[in-house]
Formats: sequence, structure tokens, C-alpha cells
Amino acid sequence: MRAQSAAGSDGFVAPDVSDFWQPLFGTDGPFAVTRASVVLVLSVVGICWLLLAATRKLSLVPGRTQLVTESVYGLVRNSVARDVIGSKDFLRFVPLLFSMFILILVNNLFGVVPPIQFPTMSRVAMPAALTLVVFVLYHYLGIRKRGVVGYFKSLMPPGIGIGLGLLIYPLELITYFFTRPVTLALRLFGNMFAGHLLLLLFITGGEYLVFEAGGAGMMVAGGVSWFMAFVMTVFEILVEFLQAYIFTLLAALYLAGAVADEH
Repeated sequence: MRAQSAAGSDGFVAPDVSDFWQPLFGTDGPFAVTRASVVLVLSVVGICWLLLAATRKLSLVPGRTQLVTESVYGLVRNSVARDVIGSKDFLRFVPLLFSMFILILVNNLFGVVPPIQFPTMSRVAMPAALTLVVFVLYHYLGIRKRGVVGYFKSLMPPGIGIGLGLLIYPLELITYFFTRPVTLALRLFGNMFAGHLLLLLFITGGEYLVFEAGGAGMMVAGGVSWFMAFVMTVFEILVEFLQAYIFTLLAALYLAGAVADEH
């Protein structure tokens, strides 16, 4: 908590970027074990356990765990992979897309689940790593399908003359090799970072107003701040689901472009 008493000289200290670092072992450098990395590992273990438990004894009349698992799988398989990539090629991408969706969703939801309350995707390295997987696979599939020369030729929009092409083609290269991956990663990161920062602000601000600021008016304001934290938590759950879905949907769109007959 970052609320400090006025007698302690600083008064209320608003949450900032430092609240997202939280090293558990080691204080600096790339090898520090942070809260985000521990939560990510816990999520992988939990997801594996849940999927194994849900599919160990499959039945025609599914139980609650099997029903939820099949519903999530059906959403990714049918509404994302098949509808976006097409019935010809979608099946081979379903494991990747389902794994990404469930991993992002669980780690997003951890942002509002006590006692974890930390969205892993609010650390930019996490969505960047997932984006790297998508775009390495995207370019690999495109090159394998068309060859190196054919692939880079396919990045040029059809029907453009040489003169205009000299202007458009560099922009297309920037789009496919920089803009798309950066925006895919930053969209997920930015939403999780901003949402969690707002929750921290309302919760710690309410704590300061109720316990530190003093006065009935400040206590009422603190109660309002906590109520807003509750409202934002409900809204954040919706955003967390939508961001997992949007990331998976865009990944499917990019992979569909790589395997399409015409780029």
C-alpha cells in the first residue's frame, strides 16, 4: 500500500509504474524473480491441472468443469479459428489459439482475484513474448507457402504501379514487421496496465481517506472511492475477457493471411 500519513511527510502517494515491478528474489536486472513471473508459472500449472481434470473422464452429460472447458474450447475453435482462418486450414492452429486465449484470460483475471490481484499482462514482456510467437509463425508460414521472393512480393498490394509502389512498399514492410506486432502487444499491455493502475488508485486512495486523512467527509469520500473500485473491478473483468478474445482473434487474422492463397 502506498498511502502514507501526512505526519509521515508525504501524505497520499499515488500508485505508479514501480508498483508493477515487485521483485521477489533479486532486486534488479533481467534475472530477478518477480511477482509477474511467479504468477505466470502458477497460471500454467493451474491451467494444466484444470484441463487434465476436465478431460480425464469425459461424459455425454458433462459436469460443470467439463462444460466450461468445452464452451471455451468451442468459442476459440468455432468462433475464432474456423470462422477467421477457414475450414481448410483452421484445425492445425486451434491448439495454439486456445492455449493463448486461456493463458491470457487466466492471467488477466488474476488481476482481480484475491490474494494474487496482479494481471501478468500488465508487464509488457509477457504480451511481447506471445506476440513474438505469433509473428515468427506468421512469417514462417508465408515464406514456406510462397518462398522468400514470392512472400516479399505478396506484401505489395495488387494493382499498384512501380512509381507508387516505391512509396507504398516500405510502408507495407513497416506495417508487417513493426506496426502490427507492436500494436498487438501494446494493446493488451496498455489495457491491463491502465485498468490495474486505476484499481490501485481507487483502493489505496480510499484507504488513505478513511484511515489517514481524518474527518467524516474524508471517510465518506473514501467509501465512494471503494465503491468506484468495485465498479471498476466489474468493468475490468469484462475488459480482461475482451482483451484475451481480441488478441486471439487478431492472431487468427494474421495467421489466416499467411496461409491464404492470395495475400
